[in-house]
Amino acid sequence: MKDKNEEIAALEADREKTIVKTSVIGIITNLFLVGFKAFVGIVSNSIAVILDAVNNLSDALSSVVTIIGAKLGAKQPDKKHPLGYGRIEYLSSMIVAGLVLYAGITSLVESIKKIISPEAADYSAASIIIISVAVVVKLILGMYVKKQGKKVNSGALAASGSDALFDAILSSSVLASAVVFLIWGVSLEAYVGVLIAGFIIKAGIEMMIETLNDIIGKREDAETSKELKQIICEQESVLGAYDVILFNYGPNKNYGSVHIELPDTMSVDEVDQLTRKIQVDVFHKTGIILTGIGVYSFNTSDDEAAQMRNAIQKAVMSHDWALQMHGFYADTENRTMRFDVVLSFDIDRKEAMQTLYTDVGALYPDYEITIIPDVDVTD
Repeated sequence: MKDKNEEIAALEADREKTIVKTSVIGIITNLFLVGFKAFVGIVSNSIAVILDAVNNLSDALSSVVTIIGAKLGAKQPDKKHPLGYGRIEYLSSMIVAGLVLYAGITSLVESIKKIISPEAADYSAASIIIISVAVVVKLILGMYVKKQGKKVNSGALAASGSDALFDAILSSSVLASAVVFLIWGVSLEAYVGVLIAGFIIKAGIEMMIETLNDIIGKREDAETSKELKQIICEQESVLGAYDVILFNYGPNKNYGSVHIELPDTMSVDEVDQLTRKIQVDVFHKTGIILTGIGVYSFNTSDDEAAQMRNAIQKAVMSHDWALQMHGFYADTENRTMRFDVVLSFDIDRKEAMQTLYTDVGALYPDYEITIIPDVDVTD
């Protein structure tokens, strides 16, 4: 267990360094762009260019928040927070989204003012060159930051990268409006400012919704659940893996639990060895720490129990809202049976359970029946 903890600590340290380094590059680049664009905007009296500079300033502030979030999120677990501080990064992502949204609303207000009270812009060749360079720089920065964000699974970093790519597109629209003004003398820059503001507001709202989903808790990717089950079922003794539940405590900090179906002939010692091996394999292949592995017992030598399983499964699965049946075990000597059923969200759980008990009770009235309802979480 010590080796696993050391491995986790090393991965977290590397991740933090990557986030900080990438964010610092973003801050420096954006501050340079702020200076250049603010100068061009003031000299040319262009609201679109000035708002573009303001947007770059919000990007720099976002990078600062990302660094703070990464530093705080990397704090080691303590007695008060035994699973660490990783979820702080989601709060930093929310702040970044708020900054982007604020910049967009401010830009929209200023652009509308310019439409109501227009002022002619005055672009020069130098202005066009500076804006063109800014577009190229933003494209390179956006691709780099987004790539690093995906690499270390940082929502705030990935969002900053996407925002930078949006900025490049929007700066291109500013450049286009400048060219239109120089060629035809038509000033579109206030309207371009509204367009820029709209894109910024949209990006801010989307970032906020995505972060809220992470904070509230969302359905885990089906591929992750499928991969985890495949790894577990590679073990020769495992007949099936069910009830996968994953808990997220920050980027790259995933814990989980699962039930596995094993032959009823295995000893406790054999089960103990097997579950420990599964924990190690799952962690090294997925980074998920299984904090609990429950066990279902499978009848291996009782033909009557096998026939009962088939009959009951047919009855249960005849209902559309019964998505899966597993963990079946029957004690034919003591007349007891137990199994789990995954229920759809489309059916009232109480109503579903009453139906199942009625159906199964009709088939085997002399048995004591225990049915556990499961939630369709990952499948």
